[in-house]
Amino acid sequence: MLRDRLRAALVPAMKARDKPAVTALRSALAAIENAAAVPPQDPHHGLPAVGLGVTEAPRREQDDAEIERIVRAEISERRTAATDYDALGRPDEATRLRAEAQALETLVTPA
Repeated sequence: MLRDRLRAALVPAMKARDKPAVTALRSALAAIENAAAVPPQDPHHGLPAVGLGVTEAPRREQDDAEIERIVRAEISERRTAATDYDALGRPDEATRLRAEAQALETLVTPA
């Protein structure tokens, strides 16, 4: 499963002090978790729930295809931003974003 590969790659990237990979992996994992969040609602009034236990809402199940779409969107956003940074004359930022995209790409399409 892709989520497991992302999690497994995070510790070695941290130990190697591979900042672009760590940043990309954390961001992708956060995007996956955010997509699984279900906003708690008051079933009687349709208003956001308030009070003790509201953070105990169950997470939405995600299949591998949805997780891959999320990670591919993260890759695409980085590549688009890298192109924008190139156009602005900021090659260092563009290079960093391309390295982050590559770190995710290698996990989406394992050898």
